[in-house]
Amino acid sequence: MNTRSDLEAMIGQGEQILWRGKPQKKCFIFECIFNPMLFFALLWAAFDIFFIVSANNSSAKSGFSNSGVGGFMIVFFAFHLMPVWIYLAGVIFSFRKYRNTEYIITEKGIYLSGGVFTYSCQMKSFAELSNVNLHRGIFDQMFGVGDVILTSANLVQFAGSRSGAMPRSLTLCDIAEYQEVFAMVKQLQQDVYADTMYPNDMRPPENHGYQTRYRGRF
Repeated sequence: MNTRSDLEAMIGQGEQILWRGKPQKKCFIFECIFNPMLFFALLWAAFDIFFIVSANNSSAKSGFSNSGVGGFMIVFFAFHLMPVWIYLAGVIFSFRKYRNTEYIITEKGIYLSGGVFTYSCQMKSFAELSNVNLHRGIFDQMFGVGDVILTSANLVQFAGSRSGAMPRSLTLCDIAEYQEVFAMVKQLQQDVYADTMYPNDMRPPENHGYQTRYRGRF
C-alpha cells in the first residue's frame, strides 16, 4: 500500500531526503489561539454584548414588546460579530492546518505543504534562496522550538505581492530541530551556490577566499 504524502511524491527520483518534519503541535496551536486577532475579537464581542444587554434592559423598562425587533437584532448581530466568528474558525481549523503542514529538505531544495480548505505543495531550490534566518517568538521560546525563515525575490509570485518588489518568505515554523535545520540549509545553500559559480571541470579544488573545498557531497 502506498502511504506517501503528496509532498513526498513531488521529490524527484534518486533525490535524497535529508530531513523531514512538522511543527510542534502545542506551539502551533497556541500561536493560532493567542494571535493579535484574539484581542480584537474580544473587544468586538464585548462591545456587541454590552449593546445587546443595554438594548434589552431599555426595552424591559419601557414595557415595549419587541419580538420583531428582537428577531432583527439577532440577525444583525450574527453578521456584525463576523470578526469573532472568523477568529473562532481560525482556532477550530488550526488542527486541520497542522495536519496539512509538512516540511521536507533534500540535497536539491526545500518542500513545503499546507492549507486549511485547500492543500498546496511547493518547492524552492537552494539556488533561488537569498537569505536564511532564525526567529523565536514568545511561544517558540516557551516550547523550545524555532522558525527557519527563507527569503527569495522569486517568492513574490507565490505570495501574490501587490508591490512586486518586496521579497516574501517561506517559513519552517515551530520546529524542534531549528538550529540543526538552519545550519543544514545554510550549508546546502552555500554548496549549491559554489557549484553554480564553478560548474563541472571549471570548478577549482579550493576557493582561497573562503577556504572552502568544492567537492561532491551527495
